[in-house]
Amino acid sequence: MTDTSTTTAAAAGTVLLGGDLPVTRMGYGAMRLTGEGVWGEPADRDRALAVLRRAVEVGVDLIDTADSYGPFVAEDLIREALHTGRGDDPYGGVTIATKAGLVRTGPGEWHPLGRPEYLRFACEMSLRRLAVERIDLYQLHRIDPAVPAAEQFGVLADLQREGKIRHVGLSEVSVAQLEDARSHLAVASVQNRYNLTDRGSEDVLEVCAAAGIAFLPWFPVAVGALARAGGPLDAVASTIGATPAQLALAWLLHRSPVMVPIPGTSSLEHLEENVAAAGLELTPEQMSALEAAV
Repeated sequence: MTDTSTTTAAAAGTVLLGGDLPVTRMGYGAMRLTGEGVWGEPADRDRALAVLRRAVEVGVDLIDTADSYGPFVAEDLIREALHTGRGDDPYGGVTIATKAGLVRTGPGEWHPLGRPEYLRFACEMSLRRLAVERIDLYQLHRIDPAVPAAEQFGVLADLQREGKIRHVGLSEVSVAQLEDARSHLAVASVQNRYNLTDRGSEDVLEVCAAAGIAFLPWFPVAVGALARAGGPLDAVASTIGATPAQLALAWLLHRSPVMVPIPGTSSLEHLEENVAAAGLELTPEQMSALEAAV
């Protein structure tokens, strides 16, 4: 396994969110810091705080979260672990990306809610929980099919004009939805499910790459049977001295310059393993072999 003492998230390079906010291309997703079913407090709060602090120590400067993680628990953990107390730089140069638009009724239960008054309220509450005057990246967690999309995009544009959010992102959108949103506001990022074994958002990724929109793949490590002993990931991983999970992350980083994986974990060991993937180099032949194996 690659040694993280010499390899940090910065090895992956950077992207500019919204054209003016540089972040390294290996982020961290805070969803798995909460309780089972992304519900309630973590089993070990001190460990959750330690993972967040270690992520920053090894070069991660983009932390992705949502008000629905817990709910509210992940945002509270981020503030407790990382807030500096300085009004001019409350997170010490770390970009905090949060989301609204999904509400919870229990473990594993998620429901879209995109009424403008709710999204505005959710933004105000995230500002309070994160103890900031402006959210770096505020993402619409889902487009609510029961509410006109223009109203959902419109309130985000209003919040941006009011200085409460710096950049706007979307999550789980089609190309048509992305283009519709771009007619109402500037979209800095898209967060869709995408990994080596699930490339259903390939068309969205291509649009993002052409437009310079950051693409944050959620569930980035999904190797399954490909990682079996003697399987395609195992063979390549053994050749370069990496784990299959690291290989899956390295493939994403090589796939597109706008890609910003946000692997999540509650384990310090897995965190360091994930970040070390930023330093892996894959040849075109290895990339082709991995893609052909799926």
